[in-house]
Amino acid sequence: MEEKTIVCISCYYKGYDFMNEMKKLGNKIILVTSENLKEKDWPWHAIDEVFYMPEVKPSVWNMDHLVQGFSHLMQTRKVDAVIALDDYDVEKAALIRETFRIPGMGQTTHRYFRDKLAMRQKAKDSGISVPEFTAVFNNDEVNEFTDNVPAPWVLKPRSEASASGIKKLTSKEQLWEALDTLGEERHMFLLESFKPGDVYHVDSLTFNKDIVFTSASKYLAPPMQVSHEGGVFRSKTLGRYSDEFKSLEQVNAKVISSFGLMNGATHTEFIRGKDDGKWYFLETSSRVGGAHIPDLVEASSNINIWREWAKIEDALLRGKNYEVSKPTGYYSGLIVALIKDKEPDYNEFKCEEVVKFLPIDYHVGIVYKSNDSAIVQERLDYAAEKIHSELLNILPPKDRPTS
Repeated sequence: MEEKTIVCISCYYKGYDFMNEMKKLGNKIILVTSENLKEKDWPWHAIDEVFYMPEVKPSVWNMDHLVQGFSHLMQTRKVDAVIALDDYDVEKAALIRETFRIPGMGQTTHRYFRDKLAMRQKAKDSGISVPEFTAVFNNDEVNEFTDNVPAPWVLKPRSEASASGIKKLTSKEQLWEALDTLGEERHMFLLESFKPGDVYHVDSLTFNKDIVFTSASKYLAPPMQVSHEGGVFRSKTLGRYSDEFKSLEQVNAKVISSFGLMNGATHTEFIRGKDDGKWYFLETSSRVGGAHIPDLVEASSNINIWREWAKIEDALLRGKNYEVSKPTGYYSGLIVALIKDKEPDYNEFKCEEVVKFLPIDYHVGIVYKSNDSAIVQERLDYAAEKIHSELLNILPPKDRPTS
């Protein structure tokens, strides 16, 4: 079997299962990562070569230097695929593919999965409901928006990969103060209506334009709330035959098709409006979800999204067909929270529904699984109450994510 060369780009420590699976499938793995991640527990047994990039600021590399480095790499190695392991790496990988004519998502399509303004405009043009929004380039357009769309509004960075950097605003005075503060970075933000409601995430796999696997879950504490107010992050999968699941499966398919994704993993978020019950598109990304969501998905479905994504990429390189196993139908729940101690005492959280305790320094992390949705909810509620009362550590939100 011919060995293919895969370059994995990641400015965060993630993608262990992807690289491990790619190696098992008979491929050569080259990792390009940030210099400050040298000491991380990467799957060194699966990595043939590693190159390090200095960070200009957290998650940001000098793109000219990346292209120059890749040019030297290409002189003695034939690269078959370039994979972005994190949201921040999508544009890096797209630039490399375009520059060196390597197959995969290019810079035009990548904007729909990275630039929140581009993805909202694309969704709106495709007939997908989105909260009212506007670019903030032009003062008159901003004033027209705020005159016609009642507060509160949300000022969001167009290219951040988390809820950090988001500001909720309740008056025009607050808005203009925030825009003035942004200064030369103002064009990197968008303004949208704040829609109260429940937030959901859909995690899926696509092969040759066909969505071959979908998992849908509901955040019990929205990421924006946890990021800004501190607290406990929780998510719980939906029943595969529930009305909510079917509705999300349908609108998610429309997003992926409209945005032009051909292959790979996606993580997409929607809100169900509290006032009208409608589904609104929030954002999407062409990568595996963060915050240990893959553990949640695997517990309910027995599908490891990282490994299946590797199998998809391998099948594409070899011109083979790909089929995913039939998912199991469990309910699963995930809870993650920042705590004061480096290692939590999990003794009081032990129960038969625990799938795993996640080894994250200064965090509690638990994944539950059951045939009964109500039991998963009970376990999540108990854990949240105990963490809040005894363990929780709350730090002030940062304007920009650093980890």
